[in-house]
Amino acid sequence: MKDLKELFEHQLQDLYSAENQLVVALPKMAKKASDSKLKKAFEDHLEETKEQKERLEEICEELGIEPDGEKCKAMEGLIKEAESFMQEAEGKEVMDAGLIAEAQRVEHYEISGYGTAVRFAKELGHNSIAKKLQQTLDEEYDADNKLDELAEGRLNKKAK
Repeated sequence: MKDLKELFEHQLQDLYSAENQLVVALPKMAKKASDSKLKKAFEDHLEETKEQKERLEEICEELGIEPDGEKCKAMEGLIKEAESFMQEAEGKEVMDAGLIAEAQRVEHYEISGYGTAVRFAKELGHNSIAKKLQQTLDEEYDADNKLDELAEGRLNKKAK
């Protein structure tokens, strides 16, 4: 990568890979969740993730780049950690509390990635693309806040 444009394209491809990996991982997390609100949060975020993936495809088409091309190793690692946790957890209360923790790690990674992409888009003068990326960033913040509410509201207390 020799300039911000190439770095931006790399970031978009990385985010696309991350979203693709989440489309596979979220149903597994939803299946392991015993709390109905947590299960619904995962299912809702799966649909949102599919829309975010489509948004990235539109952005890449607008920029004339292929969305594929990068493997997001960070998301791969986060998902492997979540899968490992799901095999080790005992009891539905601990499972639910741990699923929230694993999901929030993912959300925080995405918040970081999309925040960077928004800044790069603005720097490069891609204002309409920055708005689309900001929409996804806002959705990631919302997902993280919903997980916070579930954890603080009751699921962490049940796991004591």
